[in-house]
Amino acid sequence: MLAKATGKKTEAFHTMKPKGSHPPNKYAFYPGCVARGGAPELYESTVAVLERLDIEIQELTSASCTGAGVLQEKNRKLGDVLNVRTFAMAEQMNLPILTICSTCQGVMAQANYRVKRDSDYLAEVNLELAKEGLEYHGTTVIKHLLWVLVEDIGVEKVKQTFRKDLAGLSLAPFYGCYIIRPSDALEFGENPLRQTSLETVIEATGASAVEYSGSTKCCGLPILFINQDNSTRMVANHTGEAKDLGADAMVTPCPLCHLNLDGYQPKAARKWRQAKADMPILHLPQLLGLAMGIDPENLGLQRHIVPVKQFLNGIIETTQVR
Repeated sequence: MLAKATGKKTEAFHTMKPKGSHPPNKYAFYPGCVARGGAPELYESTVAVLERLDIEIQELTSASCTGAGVLQEKNRKLGDVLNVRTFAMAEQMNLPILTICSTCQGVMAQANYRVKRDSDYLAEVNLELAKEGLEYHGTTVIKHLLWVLVEDIGVEKVKQTFRKDLAGLSLAPFYGCYIIRPSDALEFGENPLRQTSLETVIEATGASAVEYSGSTKCCGLPILFINQDNSTRMVANHTGEAKDLGADAMVTPCPLCHLNLDGYQPKAARKWRQAKADMPILHLPQLLGLAMGIDPENLGLQRHIVPVKQFLNGIIETTQVR
């Protein structure tokens, strides 16, 4: 079964009640704003990779932005209503939500955490949703692609789709903030593999995961427009540390981190006197796609600010077909 973004409207599901277990390998797809705007290569590479993984998706085309945590600082209830609206749509489709944005994952997880633990608050939110004929019963599961790979599919099955062994390459994981904290809302206690999931996927490709202090720190994007000096310093610190420890590239499951680490790396290098901006920043699906043998152009790697040509040449020279 091929992955496909059907684009069907969710209104047809409004009168349906939640069912039992969801169909295997099928998800309500929530790509988030950045994958549909500033980083279209993330969307394209995801669809290509999901097809190889035999995962079917039905895109939540009527869903809204999560608020990215910024809206919640001003009006938490409004942010929660927007997110619970998305959960209700997926619930009526009897599907878990698959997202490819760490920030979306974190914001949605926190909203779900709040309403599931406060029935009065959920009832209050449902009063707003009733205006659209929606109601949330608290059953929707939200999972980032990273977690789906490790928990739902399993690393061994993912490896069966790989056509290239990336042995000889060193890759630095960069989680971003929202997919690792707060750990209670992200259910790290119940799912301990999430803490090292990015390293697990990197190593599954045959590459080595570089251990460095910046992997779980902020990329600097949240303060970019109020303190650009500190934001670019963070970019310089993370990319510079990874490079000093031998990383050939960095891999992130967060498109917002990608925008900052890739887009502002040249400015960070000039500002903080790094030798040059030459640390490629890969989206998680792009790494998977390279291991699967998908053409780099179909993964959108030519769209990056920091060139990836040298990195790709290294893959051609050092990898072996499985």
